[in-house]
Amino acid sequence: MTTTTPPTTAPASAITPHAGMRLREIVFGAACAAAVRAAARLRIADALGETPATVEELAQDVKAEAKPLRRLLRALACYGLFEETEDGRFAHTEMSRLLREDSPDSLRYISLWCTEPWTWQAWPLLDDAVRSGKDVFPDLYGKNFFDYLHNDAGESAVVFDRAMSSSSRQSAEDLAAYVDLSGVTSVADIGGGQGLALACLLERNPEVKGTLLDLPNVIANADPRLRDGGPLAGRVDLIAGDCREEIPVQADLYIIKNILEWDDASTRATLRNIVRNARPGARVLVVENLVDDSPSMRFTTAMDLLLLLNVGGGKHSKASMVLLMEEAGLAVGEIRPVNAYLHAFEAFVPV
Repeated sequence: MTTTTPPTTAPASAITPHAGMRLREIVFGAACAAAVRAAARLRIADALGETPATVEELAQDVKAEAKPLRRLLRALACYGLFEETEDGRFAHTEMSRLLREDSPDSLRYISLWCTEPWTWQAWPLLDDAVRSGKDVFPDLYGKNFFDYLHNDAGESAVVFDRAMSSSSRQSAEDLAAYVDLSGVTSVADIGGGQGLALACLLERNPEVKGTLLDLPNVIANADPRLRDGGPLAGRVDLIAGDCREEIPVQADLYIIKNILEWDDASTRATLRNIVRNARPGARVLVVENLVDDSPSMRFTTAMDLLLLLNVGGGKHSKASMVLLMEEAGLAVGEIRPVNAYLHAFEAFVPV
């Protein structure tokens, strides 16, 4: 006779009050995200000046009712966004200042992008995406994510563009400071968006020429410094194309930043297109957020799940990125942090 031993579970007395409180906080995470979105849409951070303000003053500025606004601010203050003073006023904190649109490190549009209406429809289907390994967007909206974004969700598309621009602007300076261009005369930014990182590199290195390759509608809106009449236009080629299909560029250094988040086949195709067209010995710098060995893992793992939901893609671990690069024919060298969110994979095309 065979007996089955029931699974062991920790007795209730062994579960600490902190664990229960923390899980309750986590499952109410949607409320926290919604509160940040509400603050960003109401522009509370922009309305609040350098001195603490009453709820009534803020309510008048943001055209809201005072009582629910106080409830919103108290909820945000629990997470360090705004601070309630002893006399009941509210003041800025380091985090709340990041919701100001005029902050040089503003996260207002990132906060809006990560809480756009479509996200609230997609997140409840995460278990379906985990079962299937596929994005849920076509089932939700009858088309793929980017078709929906640009054809059916105009306001969301604007938020997306501004979020990506602000994120790129903040990381461009870090990347430009990181990259050593000793011996480099030409740089190609592959899938580089508006070319903010390329522009920063060229401004720091006046002897270097650059190429920006991206989709036609992206190239049409490249950074003004790179377009005709801009101060860097004479040193830049703007090429419209899809890097997954062809990269008709030769350069001493290729930079691929935060675009290898598609399916693995598309990532391999992009990397192989570089190897196919590059001169032997050319450097390749892949810059990505990682889901391991990173101080920003709570953020990057969340983005990884969102990518699974909307496009069926994902963020990389160090091992998965190295594997794909090597499968494409690259020789991978050092892996180093650029900042708290990004790691750089140094590689070269074999001689």
